[in-house]
Amino acid sequence: MVIRPARADERTMLIELQRAASLMHADSRAALLAHPEAIDLPVAHLPHTLVAEGDGTVIGFAVTLPNDAGHAELDGLFVAPDVWRSGAGRALVELAGNGRVLTVVANPNALQFYERCGFLESGSTETRFGPAITMTRP
Repeated sequence: MVIRPARADERTMLIELQRAASLMHADSRAALLAHPEAIDLPVAHLPHTLVAEGDGTVIGFAVTLPNDAGHAELDGLFVAPDVWRSGAGRALVELAGNGRVLTVVANPNALQFYERCGFLESGSTETRFGPAITMTRP
């Protein structure tokens, strides 16, 4: 597996990967289908995006946005469903952190994954789809 910076010409393909991964969870599928605009990768986030490739194919990506405290927010982490549990997500988290404290608004379906990556519950927040758990990785 190779992890590298995202390219601008990959934006549409990364959004489709995000859509495929997001729609795998039955508990959020209806809300996402009702609000397709929620699945996006803003152009401004591309410089903060890492892409994982396996055998020359994009299999995942992570968006890490810096904040004023010198930490970073894991704003998005998506792996193609056919390679879930392959280590791609963990590798993206490791490189995205780059030695910084990471925070994430955790999808309930990914709580155990984030815990295995060293994140700890640090609070809660309101999202457009309801309350969510925030987690921090020191």
